[in-house]
Amino acid sequence: MSADLVLLITIGVLTACGVYLLLERVVSKMLLGMILLGNAVNLLILTMGGQDGKPPILGSADTSPDGMADPLAQAMVLTAIVITMGLAAFVLALAYRAYMLTTTEDVTNDPEDAQVAARREREDPEQ
Repeated sequence: MSADLVLLITIGVLTACGVYLLLERVVSKMLLGMILLGNAVNLLILTMGGQDGKPPILGSADTSPDGMADPLAQAMVLTAIVITMGLAAFVLALAYRAYMLTTTEDVTNDPEDAQVAARREREDPEQ
């Protein structure tokens, strides 16, 4: 089995850009990173599905599975697209609600989380 080198490089670049954007503090960049990462995973699944072939359901007299494509990878990608779209809609709704409440898109550290972390450091100074 041989994979297309250009496609694998594209998957690596999409994954790297997606992870970089996910680590940002702005919600819109996080959303774009999530979408890029989802697309990279979809391309990876299709690449690992094997080479192109005949349609999986052909309906002809030739029933040998040698030249047929694997339908499982295609079904998994369709499911992943739907999940990514639903997750993107949820993040957009959260971003809209957060913007309406705080009028900013930047995610800041929660002061209560900082207090809990400081309390843990005082209780357990060994770590």
